Amino acid sequence: MSEAVRRIVIVGGGTAGWLTAGVIAAEHNSKSESGLQVTLIESPDVSAIGVGEGTWPTMRETLDKIGINETDLFRECEASFKQGSKFSKWVTGDVDDNYTHPFVLPHGYLKTDLVFPWQKNREAISFSDAMSYQGHICENGRAPKLISTPEYAGVTNYAYHLNATKLGLFLQKHCIESLGVKHIVDHVTGIISSDDGDIELLNTNVSGKIGGDLFIDCSGLSSILLGKHFDVPFISKKHILFNDTALAVQVPYLDDNAPIASHTISTAQSSGWIWDIGLPSRRGVGYVYSSQHSNDKDAEIELRAYIETSIGKVETDKLNVRKISFNPGHREKFWHRNCVAIGMAAGFLEPLEASALVLVELAAAKISNEMPATRETMDIVAKRYNKQFLYRWDRIIDFLKLHYALTKRTDSAYWLDNRKPESIPESLSELLTLWKYHPPGPQDFNHAEEVFPSASWQYILYGMGFETTESTMTRKFHDEEAAQRFYNENKSLTQKYLSALPSNRDLIDKIKLYGLQKV
Repeated sequence: MSEAVRRIVIVGGGTAGWLTAGVIAAEHNSKSESGLQVTLIESPDVSAIGVGEGTWPTMRETLDKIGINETDLFRECEASFKQGSKFSKWVTGDVDDNYTHPFVLPHGYLKTDLVFPWQKNREAISFSDAMSYQGHICENGRAPKLISTPEYAGVTNYAYHLNATKLGLFLQKHCIESLGVKHIVDHVTGIISSDDGDIELLNTNVSGKIGGDLFIDCSGLSSILLGKHFDVPFISKKHILFNDTALAVQVPYLDDNAPIASHTISTAQSSGWIWDIGLPSRRGVGYVYSSQHSNDKDAEIELRAYIETSIGKVETDKLNVRKISFNPGHREKFWHRNCVAIGMAAGFLEPLEASALVLVELAAAKISNEMPATRETMDIVAKRYNKQFLYRWDRIIDFLKLHYALTKRTDSAYWLDNRKPESIPESLSELLTLWKYHPPGPQDFNHAEEVFPSASWQYILYGMGFETTESTMTRKFHDEEAAQRFYNENKSLTQKYLSALPSNRDLIDKIKLYGLQKV
């Protein structure tokens, strides 16, 4: 039990496996003999799902930490800039029904309450436009920085849209060549347990037995270690988040110089929503929906109708659609004995708000930062890990459900069912009751590393038309004069950035040609 943890074995590649390998190998100096030994076993026959093309701004820090050059990311992974999400037709379904969840905090957010002063003028300006310049930047296709801005720095906060398959291969090469990760391409054919129940060895088809001290399950939906071997139960959340099927397609641009969207565009449909992600060479488009409320045929008709508006019927008819089925939910726990699951092996909810990849980042960072020194301490680390990540998954579920629970749509059973109280978690219902009288704030989310900060909850809440009643108690917490000053400053910043920032495509083209400055 007191033996040192030295050998880390990751089962499964893709973005989850290689990102985890990179984080651990970089922090624990795997390329030296004194560092941790990181081995990644990847089946030659299992390909990555490859549709997780949206990230959260944390990805910049993660990639920088493991030694990735941002210029190389754009050149190798078909990367583009993402500055938030636009939600169309989620509230009423009308043509002009739009709101934005930008990545920057409301201007003046930490100085005074901004909600109540804005509510007095809510018919004249949307919440996100009153609080942030970033929605305007996205609508005008602007990039978040200049070619002279150093790598990973930004004029505005940003994340990425990426070709997920190319990202996995890019990370693989970096991990092997620069970080000392050992790569084994082979099938795991069996698992050998020690007398105490830990995983001791993995049997492989060609490479024989592979031993380790900590095994990380990145095997995707099959979850061959945590799910199949240890039989850790899966908890479905389908009664809360109904979507369980996605139809994905790659859509070409009609013009090589077509604008690249600076945000993820999420457009509600009759039984789910369509994502639209702009990469330099194509768009990634898909319809995620509930099989209880629609079927493959009807969903594909809606998806093709959406695509047809931008590229026409002839080009749309040429496109091949790929189906992906999933059960929204997660494992009862994520770390059991000497095995921890990351990515889809731990669970998956749905593509909304790019929560899947940010959970991979958080998990990899947590394991690396609190890497147990010995087997004796591993169960303590696991207990703390499970507690924190159960909290995180619950908060993400609440946050995603918020997008559905506040809809005013009544045009289909899907939207009506999403409004039913029995489909809304008690934790979210309690917050909505509190927020009738007090806007969301840091006091509602007390963990140091919340996945979605209170500002994000405000953007969704008031973007969807929620109203908070002002009282004598809340009135003393805001300064109308200060709020108006911040609104005016935001207007000035909007004009400044719109005139100074290049388009998304222009900056990406320059990065590929000249590269960004090293920090």
